[in-house]
Amino acid sequence: MTAVLYDAPGPRARRRNMLLGVVGVVLLLAVAGFVVYRFVVTGQFDPDVWQWILYRNIQLLLLDALFNTLRAFVVAAVLALLFGAVLAAGRLSDHRWVSGPATAVVEFFRAVPLLILIFILYFGLSRGLGVNVSAFTALVLGLTLYNGSVLAEVFRAGVASLPRGQSEAAYALGMRKTQVMTNVLLPQALRAMLPTIVSQLVVVLKDSALGFLILYPELLYQARFLGSQGQLGSPILPVAMVIAAIYITMCLLLSQCANYLERRTRRTRRVDPAAPFDDTAVEMEQIRAATP
Repeated sequence: MTAVLYDAPGPRARRRNMLLGVVGVVLLLAVAGFVVYRFVVTGQFDPDVWQWILYRNIQLLLLDALFNTLRAFVVAAVLALLFGAVLAAGRLSDHRWVSGPATAVVEFFRAVPLLILIFILYFGLSRGLGVNVSAFTALVLGLTLYNGSVLAEVFRAGVASLPRGQSEAAYALGMRKTQVMTNVLLPQALRAMLPTIVSQLVVVLKDSALGFLILYPELLYQARFLGSQGQLGSPILPVAMVIAAIYITMCLLLSQCANYLERRTRRTRRVDPAAPFDDTAVEMEQIRAATP
């Protein structure tokens, strides 16, 4: 039995893969257990080490840092989605004078490392051009330009992955290209692109931590500040664990929202198994259903 890209594993291969999987899980559990053991031995779970989290001022500081992180993420995510949609529309254009510059912008900002881009926006514009750029603006613009370029490729690939019969059937009905894109291709492509879009938004959320390098008071910046306080016992590891738990929680919530949206947008179409299957008829029916 052969799959498309590889031979399907037989009984011996399945047993070997299962054995390797079990060994890998055991090794990961052993490493995690060793790390927890060392934390216990070095007293990282002692109550005295965690006294700092009971102070009201520190709790308010962390809440303010969480708000700054979420503010940068939300603004950057919305702008990146809009920027990516505009660039994707430019790349899909039939006019070379539109698709050429859009392609150049996408390739340029995808090639520049995000950290360098943030430094250029924060330090370069102020010193080179005399433009005063705040840390929040530099961080949001850097996240927007980089992730928007990545999302542009996601959008373009999602639309290009649809069967050509979808657009051909829409053109056969007399629809213009804008109507074909907005009413036919994008609704179908969006459901396929949703997991990738959410994965990129998770990257935006985690990359917002780079703001601490330009002194933006987000979670990582405040974590470094709290971990270096000698009067608190320099609780760098406890603070790092709390910040990591906050980031993991936010990413999980974002993934859950994506799963909810995916379930809401999923549509199942009932097909009579006795009826003959006609690709053209199915596509024409999908076009008529998508057309308002």
